[in-house]
Amino acid sequence: MPRRPARRRPLTAGAAVLALAAALTACGTSAADPNAKEITVYSADGLRSEQGDGFYDKVFKDFEKQTGIKVNYVESGSGAAVQRLARERTNTKADVLVTLPPFIQQADGKGLLDIYRPKGAEHVAAADQDPGGRWTAVVNNYFCFIHNTREVPRPPATWQDLTDPRYAGKLQYSTPGVAGDGTAVLIKALHDFGGQGPAMAFLKKLQANNVGPSSSTGQLAPKTDKGELLIANGDVQMNYANLKSMPHQGIFFPAAAPGARPSTFALPYAAGLVRNAPHAANARRFLDYLLSKPVQEEVSAIGGGFAARRDVHPTDPNATALAKIMKGVEVFQPDWNDIDKNLDTYISAWKTATGS
Repeated sequence: MPRRPARRRPLTAGAAVLALAAALTACGTSAADPNAKEITVYSADGLRSEQGDGFYDKVFKDFEKQTGIKVNYVESGSGAAVQRLARERTNTKADVLVTLPPFIQQADGKGLLDIYRPKGAEHVAAADQDPGGRWTAVVNNYFCFIHNTREVPRPPATWQDLTDPRYAGKLQYSTPGVAGDGTAVLIKALHDFGGQGPAMAFLKKLQANNVGPSSSTGQLAPKTDKGELLIANGDVQMNYANLKSMPHQGIFFPAAAPGARPSTFALPYAAGLVRNAPHAANARRFLDYLLSKPVQEEVSAIGGGFAARRDVHPTDPNATALAKIMKGVEVFQPDWNDIDKNLDTYISAWKTATGS
């Protein structure tokens, strides 16, 4: 059965995480003792469960049991994790960064990642890892939208359908440049509408229905489940994994235009070794562990996601259900080099178009 992840959960649920982050900043134990049996992971939210039964929960527990290395976990939005890492450049506290594109590329561009190709990376698709060896996908995933299945039993087929007045004040997507899935809204719009100009023109029109900014996509799933929202953005791993606790949300992929196939793109959790990591040796062991075949075989069964290794072919019920969700959906490949180079320009254009 699907598990319930913490990813993009309400901020009240993240209070403990923020407290942990503050404690780590204050004490700086990792930086003070490079021989400590610990690592600190800065991660985009989504793979840990509030109920303690998520992918990270099991991975951290099993890794510590096998190696004696404790994992200190600091959760945030994708962009926020990179921003924090950059602020701490002169006093690095994190050992491993796990975040979504284009923020993993952004971290690399800022010189925040070191070269390390984990064991098993040869089984990861070339598109899902840095050719220079600075990051590798560890859990594959795809961008999506969600709808409240009681109020909107048949989801919108196209982008244009999202502008229906019935969704006024009932549609929300997380903030591009802050949330990974929010940035994904922008990336898909740029692709589907054929460039910055038409994409921004549409998002300006869509703003009439948009509730407003949200720093965390996870805040939107429970609101959609309750009917406070009718439409929101998300990703397949997060929304599938929390179906058990939020059963009134459905996953859909808007097409670029009437008659076109529904489409999406891969949005993997990518992990990299932080430059000047205080516990670099432990971090390498952890990255090896994440890509090990036994752990990858648990990605769908426990995390509701897709294995990053191409030689892993799970047959658990979650894997079967996920394959059904993706059936008939066109998967395109974004130009990540262009997005990394021009992301600030695109974010600025989005702010201008939407008045955000």
